[in-house]
Amino acid sequence: MLRPQRTLGFQSLCVLLGIAGASGAQTAPPQTPEKPAVELGAAGDVLLTPPEMQNQARESLREMDREAQVVRHQLADARARHDVVRVLCLNDKLNQIDLATRTATDRTDTLNAAASQTDTDRTKHEFTVVQVLRERVKSLVSEAHQCIGEEVGFTGDSRVTLTVGSAGPAGDPSEFPADPLVAQVPQLSSPTL
Repeated sequence: MLRPQRTLGFQSLCVLLGIAGASGAQTAPPQTPEKPAVELGAAGDVLLTPPEMQNQARESLREMDREAQVVRHQLADARARHDVVRVLCLNDKLNQIDLATRTATDRTDTLNAAASQTDTDRTKHEFTVVQVLRERVKSLVSEAHQCIGEEVGFTGDSRVTLTVGSAGPAGDPSEFPADPLVAQVPQLSSPTL
């Protein structure tokens, strides 16, 4: 009976790590400062009313969906170009975006339930989680824009042409050249001998 609980705990841990995990070797460019979407008080407390938090959470979900559509379009374009490297990168980013969006949707439902029960602390907590997930999606979209595809280069037949002229070096190139700059190694004597 303990085994299913361990599996469920392991799966939950994997989901949390997937949401908060690093994106690999690709890093996002520095973001330009913009007006924060959520006003925080001195102690980091959310200064919005529960209905404002609900509206902001719904807007965050719409924004995440729009950003996921952008990445889906990039993925479709990469598939059309048969760019396997970029497809893999974009597919990974899109999976992470979809997971964060689904989690934010669940958290928004919990936020709405907490707001209807006038549970202010729970409402603020769920709202904060939704905002963190929204920022994660923004970061993933930025990383998706940096996905690098296969090198596009010349794919035709390669041809090397060598022209041998009479202006080459004199002598037989298979013989070891006598180098006049080679110095003789000095012999050292020991002070004790």
